[in-house]
Amino acid sequence: MASTLKTDMRNNSNNTCVDINDTTWLSDLLMGIYIVAFIFGLVFNLIVFAPIVQQIRRKNVLGIYLVHLSVSDLLFIVTIPLWIFYYHSNHHWSLPTWTCDLAGFVYYSNMYISIYLLCCISLDRCLTISFPFQAKVLRRSHYAWGACTVVFVVIAALHAAVLNLDKEEVYDNATRQCYETYPINDRIALFNLLRVVLGFAIPFVVFVVCYARIWTEVRNSTGLDERGKQKVKRLAVAVISIFCVCFFPYHLLLATRSIAFYVMDRASNCEFEGRLHFTFAGTLALSSLNCVVDPVLYMLASNGVREDMRVCYRRRVVQSQPIYTATTKV
Repeated sequence: MASTLKTDMRNNSNNTCVDINDTTWLSDLLMGIYIVAFIFGLVFNLIVFAPIVQQIRRKNVLGIYLVHLSVSDLLFIVTIPLWIFYYHSNHHWSLPTWTCDLAGFVYYSNMYISIYLLCCISLDRCLTISFPFQAKVLRRSHYAWGACTVVFVVIAALHAAVLNLDKEEVYDNATRQCYETYPINDRIALFNLLRVVLGFAIPFVVFVVCYARIWTEVRNSTGLDERGKQKVKRLAVAVISIFCVCFFPYHLLLATRSIAFYVMDRASNCEFEGRLHFTFAGTLALSSLNCVVDPVLYMLASNGVREDMRVCYRRRVVQSQPIYTATTKV
């Protein structure tokens, strides 16, 4: 009886809740966002990758976090063409089912890996400025490598476990829709709320506390000129703003959908999901732009990265210039 009810709900989910078969304009809009994320994310991450490696060679702890952030973004960028093709096909996943699983796994893993690596960077900056003596002990390369490894392994393992538990909710065989099965079930609703708390709310508090502490220390510092103080202020505002623009709208609607699932009856919840679908899909696409702003933000934030870019690419330009041995005629 229970299995029959579950099957009926799954087969009728998209047909009764959200009709997204006649949304060509929405598909085109989402496809455009992912195309922008793919092109600019790929270009920016490839540009900064070599200079960041130079940071690691100089034993710069910041470079370790940056290179892991770039690797995570590049892995996600490689899968973006799958989503572009999906929206080009008007929300129909005509590729093998396992590619839907893979694309979603990489998408959500990258989102939270990026958030927690940005947290590591913020904590590293806060520690350096607020506790310079303790930072000499704690800011070691092996600690940074360990922290990045833990972030990658834990987040990937959690998403793999959830994907394995709810495979039937990821891909809808009837509609061929990927990660767009409605309505959500009890486990997914609970997992979504956990994602909001652990993946967004707690890291956001860390961001605010870290950069508030950094700005207070810098403002009271007598050894830093006004230009340096403005740079720290711009960095703090930029990080929190980007965090809010890329991740806040998605997690706000994610929490809203999950709460609505618990408080509404099925008919009301389906109607609510239908009204919310366009906005929710847009905020999810907006989160993909994180792979574009990550390299730009920290390329501008670190003088070392900018200097390494000058050295790396100036050297390549010089090496590519032809050597003339003939004498110049007057």
